[in-house]
Amino acid sequence: MPSRKHDLRVTRITNEVGRQRALHVMRSTYRDEKNWIQSDDRLVDLGELQDPSVSWFVAEAHGEPVGVLRVLYEPPLELYAEYGFKLIARDLDLDAFIRDHRIAEIGRFAVVPAQRKNVLVSAALMRDAVAETVSRGFTHYITDVFEGEQHSPLEFHTRVLGFQVVATHEVGELNCSNRRITMVLDLKQCYWRLRASGGWLIRYLTDGWTEEMHRAMGNSPATVAAA
Repeated sequence: MPSRKHDLRVTRITNEVGRQRALHVMRSTYRDEKNWIQSDDRLVDLGELQDPSVSWFVAEAHGEPVGVLRVLYEPPLELYAEYGFKLIARDLDLDAFIRDHRIAEIGRFAVVPAQRKNVLVSAALMRDAVAETVSRGFTHYITDVFEGEQHSPLEFHTRVLGFQVVATHEVGELNCSNRRITMVLDLKQCYWRLRASGGWLIRYLTDGWTEEMHRAMGNSPATVAAA
């Protein structure tokens, strides 16, 4: 497991103080480094802080904001169609998928450049986000990443967590010319995938989980297959 030498903590943003910390991260990455967005008001929407369908998380190392992440519960998935959504997963019945699962959009994931090599920043943000998502009874994540972007998490999302690429689209909210790759993650499959790997990540992500949360992940696929 990576070193814990960093004094790292994650909090859910509920007020203007937390919003300003998140804005510090978003400005240094999305605005100043990437030039993906210009309007500060759109970076961390004040109105979302009291919206029960949205959760913002900020990570701090030694008291300084270093990472941010947003979860949007039951997102308006019809927006993807407006962006020119092109389905590439031929075996996916999108209407049935939306109808049969509880979906949350995970995004606005950002880590300041000086902390990108500290994998615990991303892991800590994911830990708090996943814990809340599972406790609220949601089953899948959907997210977009930019194809070919220098700091794209595409490889980590697909090879480690098990996100599946389902579609592409050319435009979206952010000012970036790279094609968007839309992916979904079955949280139960991710849980058992990481359990099977036996690495530190599953222990870290589920640290503090209740027995009920573990039970919500169901039986191991191997157990089901053998039954």
